[in-house]
Amino acid sequence: MTQTSNNLATESWAIADLLRGDFKQSQYGRIILPFCLLRRLECVLESSKEAVLAEYEKVQKMNLPEEAQEKLLLRATGGLSFFNTSKMDLSKLGESGIKANLESYIQSFSRDAREIFEYFNFAEFIGQLNDANLLYKVVQKIRTVDLTPKAVSNHDMGLVFEELIRRFAEGSNETAGEHFTPRDIVRLTTSLVFMEDDEALTKSGIIRTIYDPTAGTGGFLSAGMEYVHELNPNAVMRAYGQELNPESYAICKADMLIKGQEVGNIKLGNTLSNDQLHATKFDYMLSNPPFGVDWKKIEQEISDEHNHKGFDGRFGAGLPRVSDGSLLFLLHLISKLRDAKDGGGRIGIILNGSPLFTGGAGSGESEIRRYILEADLLEAIVALPTDMFYNTGIATYVWVLSNKKAQERKGQVQLINGSNLCGKMRKSLGSKRNEMSSDDIATITKCFGNFEVVDARELDKPAEAKSNRGRQAANPKSETAKTFAAKIFKTHEFGYRRITIERPLRQSYQFSDERIATLRYESGALNSITQWAYAEFANLPNAIWSDAPDCARYGDLSSHEDTIRRYIKIHFADLKEKQIKDLLDRSTWTNAKAIMLKAKALQAQIGSAQFDDMNSYEDAVAKAAKAAAISLDAKDKKAIESAVSWKNPEAQAVIKKIHKTKPDPIYGLFEVDGKTIEYKADGDLRDFENVALDPSRSVNKVNEAYFKKEVQAHVPDAWIDASKKDDKDQQVGIVGYDIPFNRHFYQYQLPRDLAEIDADLDAVSAEIMKLLHEVHS
Repeated sequence: MTQTSNNLATESWAIADLLRGDFKQSQYGRIILPFCLLRRLECVLESSKEAVLAEYEKVQKMNLPEEAQEKLLLRATGGLSFFNTSKMDLSKLGESGIKANLESYIQSFSRDAREIFEYFNFAEFIGQLNDANLLYKVVQKIRTVDLTPKAVSNHDMGLVFEELIRRFAEGSNETAGEHFTPRDIVRLTTSLVFMEDDEALTKSGIIRTIYDPTAGTGGFLSAGMEYVHELNPNAVMRAYGQELNPESYAICKADMLIKGQEVGNIKLGNTLSNDQLHATKFDYMLSNPPFGVDWKKIEQEISDEHNHKGFDGRFGAGLPRVSDGSLLFLLHLISKLRDAKDGGGRIGIILNGSPLFTGGAGSGESEIRRYILEADLLEAIVALPTDMFYNTGIATYVWVLSNKKAQERKGQVQLINGSNLCGKMRKSLGSKRNEMSSDDIATITKCFGNFEVVDARELDKPAEAKSNRGRQAANPKSETAKTFAAKIFKTHEFGYRRITIERPLRQSYQFSDERIATLRYESGALNSITQWAYAEFANLPNAIWSDAPDCARYGDLSSHEDTIRRYIKIHFADLKEKQIKDLLDRSTWTNAKAIMLKAKALQAQIGSAQFDDMNSYEDAVAKAAKAAAISLDAKDKKAIESAVSWKNPEAQAVIKKIHKTKPDPIYGLFEVDGKTIEYKADGDLRDFENVALDPSRSVNKVNEAYFKKEVQAHVPDAWIDASKKDDKDQQVGIVGYDIPFNRHFYQYQLPRDLAEIDADLDAVSAEIMKLLHEVHS
């Protein structure tokens, strides 16, 4: 922020001194901002005021509709896109009747300018100020602030508005970063997006469009236009945007109005659920969407567009988790790229770290990254320093995308680590403690423009100031050098296939008394409560439950229902009424007992020894059931098997099927005694391996080579589950993409020498012993 804009913001914010006591602190900004806008509009119109008034006298006599009047009056403004037909200004409103005069003055603006004040609910605050006898004082205060174009450029005026919003947000505990982006980040992003377009920067009369779907106060739009006009004053830039916050929208619209832009291109509303520029494509797009924004409120609209329109809509590639909609904004921007045959488009978007790696293979996030990389849209990602934004100190990244990549960039992505390119601010602004200088920005833009690899290069940056509080180590750990680096990767290097690795299920079984006894109790949610109920009530006097088939009392809890319900309320509050009724139902208990008695009958035939080959289980049970003359339905078999069997890594593998095909152990077909055996898989031992993509070889060859080296060599009985295939290419393994930015730029630092650590520990121990000696002496 320049000193001029800072001084003007402070001067404007001084109005708060008048408001204190009559208004809440959270209301200050809603009063100060529209008054500053009003003063700025008045100052801009000052030079054309007389001409407009003269023209207005003529137009009034013509009896024309408002739209026709506006067109005639705009000709008298000298190129401006708004006007005011009132003979008054802020210095002539007078103290008597000031409310009516001010309202009349605002209503005299052209329609677009008038609408700006409606979004601030300005009329309501004018009434409140008048009731508090403060309206005249506020008007007198603001009218003395010099906001003429000669004194304050459009760029500086944008900074004034941003500083006022920041102060407003701090005072009302709102998030300033949702409304605007720091200008150093805006400058960097704008440079990265525009620097590749030589025509726009040099050719006379060129026309380009710029768009921001999260326009805020219009900082990105203004910066984009300023960047081009600095290099090519003859270029025509047309700005488009959409903003959700009414007040930010009003400021953005006012800024575009002052710059002579078509303010009808600035829309109010939610970009994701209600795209008001849905049929428009753009040359340049810049955006800083809110980090980690929850889109649950608009989930239905987004899901419908994804499911019904697919790639004919904006979100065909996939949907991220509902808790973070950052990638939805990115997909929205991609859908707005001008077709490559018409010249293509470029995108610069600021995102946090989550979109780089969140979501495994097959997830919505991974599928979005896959779409972007396989379509070869991503040019570069730049890591920014932390503590760069007003509302957060987290790590952030600039993504640069284009559908008109230069030949040398095709099929490749540049990663630039600019996390150390910053300096400390003299005074923090919210969470913003660091800022990038013009040299820092130039370092990144030069690296990007040259599409070069930069080995870690030490920067001439001061070391972090360390606290001198507490005991200092005699041999402190050396600080990691601040470096700048850049790397270039092929797009497929961010991809992998997640293959599913299975291992055989190994089980033992034993018809022991302890295991059979567990059949007495219900499984699942009722298991613990049925165990308690049996222990509590089965052996009470006159209520003994017998395991005899004809026991008339077994499972009868009717006389204890109140006690059981009280116990459940305290200890099992999550149980539903239906489950409680099942517990109290005598048939629940008698059915369980019947299965238990069948298991005991089987035990009499099979014995209670442990068997470590589950493959013999079914035959053994069938023979025992026939010998005991009992029948077992599917429910009985499932319950008994669950009770008497358990996983045992020392047991034999459980056979699922015997095949007549050739064995293929990589895919789970093993040769055993001349037979091809497929084993049941143990879900608890299931694992996943990420195999790097290699377009030079077939998918199976890549997967199998990796499996043999990394898995089979260590776990011979494992295999690849060939049924888990990618939905798109139907090859084994699900394709995933992530961009592990930090891993690629990790700098290993040698640990301290053990002798140094021991010396520090000895010194600390000696100091402690000395202090203890002083205490005891």
